[in-house]
Amino acid sequence: MSLTKFEVFSTIVELGSLTKAADTLGLTQSAVSHAIASLESEWGFSLLVRGRSGISLTANGERVLRHVREILRWREQLAQEIATINGLESGTVRIGTFSSVSVQWLPEIMKQFQLNHPAIEIKLLEGDYEDIDHWVSSGAVDFGFVSLPVAKAFDILPLRKDRMLCMVPAGHPLEQQTQVQIEQLAHEWFIMPTESCDNDVRRIFQKHKIVPRIRFELADDQAIISMVQNGLGVSILPEMVLFRIPDNVRILPLAGEPYRSIGIAAQNLETISPAAKTFIRSIQSWLA
Repeated sequence: MSLTKFEVFSTIVELGSLTKAADTLGLTQSAVSHAIASLESEWGFSLLVRGRSGISLTANGERVLRHVREILRWREQLAQEIATINGLESGTVRIGTFSSVSVQWLPEIMKQFQLNHPAIEIKLLEGDYEDIDHWVSSGAVDFGFVSLPVAKAFDILPLRKDRMLCMVPAGHPLEQQTQVQIEQLAHEWFIMPTESCDNDVRRIFQKHKIVPRIRFELADDQAIISMVQNGLGVSILPEMVLFRIPDNVRILPLAGEPYRSIGIAAQNLETISPAAKTFIRSIQSWLA
């Protein structure tokens, strides 16, 4: 199927740049600009605002983007279904992911998947929990990895539990304990992951009706680990994040063994493309 103005529009929004979209699609920048001008002329309103910080959507552009992506998604599914009927595999799978899944799971899964399904292309969008919610809602990805529960009415496929563990600097009074009670953290300076990146830690404190003494809020897991390493506080992070830990940081289990549940979210798991379903089966097989 030939390139369409819809693909140009969606790619510009995804990349935030006409130049990047032109490079990705193998077009000249003038061709990309012409495609958008043609859509705006056809529909009678502006789609994009060009500013110093890049490209952003107009209010009307925001309204139509989801429908454009839905059309592109169904077109992709049709192409894949036709290929499947003819005994072939093809297509593109777009996946929203966060850093610990990108590091711990996806490299091995993708390596094996591409050996078995070389004609299927995988595209990753990495961000925080809020980003992934938005990408699934807007149709920017076929599905996304999420920490359950999610606020929006997505189709959900649970995958695995990931223990939440306490992290203290070497020499801290808690380091000799076999496990840490949540109540023991109430009076410690705490390094909190930002809310958009991680609601799992906040759920633990809310469950125990504790208001932590938050010293810093950080989005980057390695920055949190570094803060703890330098004695600026204690923290809680998922086990999947806690690899290559410095020697002067201690990892301790928490009483009650709290965990985050990692799953897959999609608008509709029944109607996602054949290629996306194939990749999800590969994920489940690898985790098993």
